[in-house]
Amino acid sequence: MGVAGLAAVARRGEAAATVDDVARLGARLRASVEAAMRMSADTLDVVLATLIAGGHLLVEDQPGVGKTRLARTLARSLDGRFARVQATVDLLPGDVVGTSVWRPERASFEFLPGPVFANVLIVDELNRATPKTQSGLLEAMQERQVTVDGRTRPIAPPFTVIATQNPGAGHDGTYPLPLAQLDRFMARISLGYPPADQELALLREAGEPALAPVTHPAGLLAAQAAAAGVHASDALLRYVVAVLDVTRRHPLAEAGGSPRAGVLLLAAARARAALAGRDHVLPDDVQALAAAVLTHRVQPAIAAPPDAPERIVADAIARVRAR
Repeated sequence: MGVAGLAAVARRGEAAATVDDVARLGARLRASVEAAMRMSADTLDVVLATLIAGGHLLVEDQPGVGKTRLARTLARSLDGRFARVQATVDLLPGDVVGTSVWRPERASFEFLPGPVFANVLIVDELNRATPKTQSGLLEAMQERQVTVDGRTRPIAPPFTVIATQNPGAGHDGTYPLPLAQLDRFMARISLGYPPADQELALLREAGEPALAPVTHPAGLLAAQAAAAGVHASDALLRYVVAVLDVTRRHPLAEAGGSPRAGVLLLAAARARAALAGRDHVLPDDVQALAAAVLTHRVQPAIAAPPDAPERIVADAIARVRAR
């Protein structure tokens, strides 16, 4: 949905938000997440920017580091329609998007919506689903709609997919996400192991705290519309294009960031600026989000080292001067 569409939906739900409103909402969301789990401030910045930009988030890490807890905490904080899917090898596309069933008493088919018809959809261990089921999410994530039996059904905004996956290497029964699927996620993060003091605090806690919602779907839509209207100068746009160009020409890259990658990077940067209470984007916003937004979109060359995507993006940020 474009800026005009978000603004129209927001106007129907409540008064238009300002960047100050976005900053206050971000502070409430930050406090909610920090009350439930331990994570670095930089990683949480990426999470909040993705949410306010209306994007989808992929959380990739080892089991047991809090991926599902983060997704569940965000869902509770937003007070919208929430659905969860546990991905398994026998999960079918219809189990996610919905299916039509025959009703003999009506002599007609009835569509039963799947869990994708939610404001926040959590897909746990997405890479345990088969590629066919993974691809079933593509239309929903990109177009905010699903097509079943030739009929297209819209998904009411706001709509955010928060997916978790375990690293594929060394884990049986996992399927690498196809590039088209990865490209639908605005950002990818890893939580990592917490520092010793944070892990000690985690052990002292007695389960997850009870969290109250800090906003609602109309409030989130208004914040997304405000963030989408944050100003980006021509110089800033040229900076984003130059960063993408370096990723494409890098000797370790088979393919760099696509035009869509630039669009999503700019959207995330606008959201980060709004969360800081600014009405304009700075190169700092782009630099802070580049790794999370671009790394999973860069295709390394065949002989490149395992950390090539991270090196490519880091080199791009280091080489391009902000003017």
